Amino acid sequence: MDSVPVVVHRCHPSGGRQVIMHREGREETLGMAHSDRDLIMFLEDVGVIEPENVLDDPQLVEWRGDPAHQWTA
Repeated sequence: MDSVPVVVHRCHPSGGRQVIMHREGREETLGMAHSDRDLIMFLEDVGVIEPENVLDDPQLVEWRGDPAHQWTA
């Protein structure tokens, strides 16, 4: 796999960050997160166990373009 399983893209000008999951050779859009809680819910929906504990694991989640946990531009 060329990328980590979950990518949290840079903040959108209107707020929030697009969340993409890489699995089985495909990219799947999980949604637009506006908070850590949104991101945790997306990860729960795809079966991540204890997702609140992986947000800062660089092997599982890559924060692109803006600092981790920042939700507004």
